[in-house]
This record gives sequence, structure tokens and C-alpha cells, in this order.
Amino acid sequence: MLSIQTFTFNAFSENTYVVSDETKEAVIIDPGCYTREEQQELTSFVESNGLKIKFILNTHCHVDHVLGNYFAKEKFKAPLLIHQIEDAQLRAVKNYAPVYGFTSYAPAEPDQFIGETDVIEFGNSSWKIFFLPGHAPGHIGFYDEKEKVIFAGDVLFAGSIGRTDLPGGNFDTLIKSIHQKLFVLPDDVEVFPGHGPTTTIGEEKVSNPFCALSLLR
Repeated sequence: MLSIQTFTFNAFSENTYVVSDETKEAVIIDPGCYTREEQQELTSFVESNGLKIKFILNTHCHVDHVLGNYFAKEKFKAPLLIHQIEDAQLRAVKNYAPVYGFTSYAPAEPDQFIGETDVIEFGNSSWKIFFLPGHAPGHIGFYDEKEKVIFAGDVLFAGSIGRTDLPGGNFDTLIKSIHQKLFVLPDDVEVFPGHGPTTTIGEEKVSNPFCALSLLR
């Protein structure tokens, strides 16, 4: 059974997830910790629960989701996995991070590229990878079919969707990702987004003002 701990980090109120199972193996999704206090909060949780971090996963590589990549890699000695299309996005962060006040950003190199043909395995857990472009060109999500949870990054939010006005974003592509990849999942699948509270596939299918199925064109 999964244990999911949510942290809200940095000025963008980004959700960082530490996900473990009964084996104590774990992954960190989108480490957004930037300040020393945030880094210590993450470290204290991992250490106090005796977790072994196997992977660091980025759903996508916008600044708010990667601020803690370097710290997490160094602290937990775990590899960083991203989609190959996001490599350029990740490398660009060092150029624009200071504009947002992140003057101490430390870049981190990805260790492995992953896509829909791959599976994320840790402990007794096995996750499918969904390719979900639209908010970012190489955006991916992580789906645990057994536990009925998906870590959707900045694709689908409670009552909203990811913005599409950043480089590589496209509204029609994002809606296609949601309808063809997410809304085909069971209604009771819980969505853990990159910002804000959790929701369910069923709730967003009927009530999301941006992508509810009733809005299909």
C-alpha cells in the first residue's frame, strides 16, 4: 500500500511528493524545495521514516518543479529521471531562475530518460508512465493502477488545468492529453496535481470548467 506525503514548496506553492510503500523504498516527485528550511523539512521526513529514495522523478522541468533536483540527488544519492523532450527545458532553468528570485538555483543533470514504454518500479510498486504534453512538451504522469492514483503534474488540477502560454505549451494538445489519457481512467482514480488539492478523475470529468466531457467540441 502506498504512503503519500505532500509538501508545498517555494514561492509557487508547488506540490512535492514523497511516495513509499511497505518496503520503505520511495520516490520523490518534483522536488521543489529551495530554501534550507524546505530542504530540511524534506530530509527530516525521509530520515525519520527510514525511507530509501530509489528515484527522483520530474513530471516536467519548469523552474518550480526542479528547484530541489540538485539537493535531492546529492542528499539521497538517487538518480534523476525525466522525459528526453524536457532536457532542453531543464537546462534552460539556470538562465531564467534568477528572474524569479531563485538566485541560488543549482542545476542538476538527468541520469536517465523515460517514456511511455518504461515502468517505474520501487519496492512492491510498479507505475505506468503517461505522456501528457500540452503544459510542457515532454510532460509525463505516473499512474499506479493497483492503488488508483496518478501524479499528474501541471496537466489537470482540481477545477482547472495547466497554463499553456509558456514555451512549448499548447491548449489543444493539453486538452487532448486530458481527454485521451486521463479521462479514460476509472472515475475513482485520485489525482495528485503539481499545485493545489487532490481531486478525482470522475469529479473533473463532470465539473472542470476547462475540460469536462460536456465541453467536447
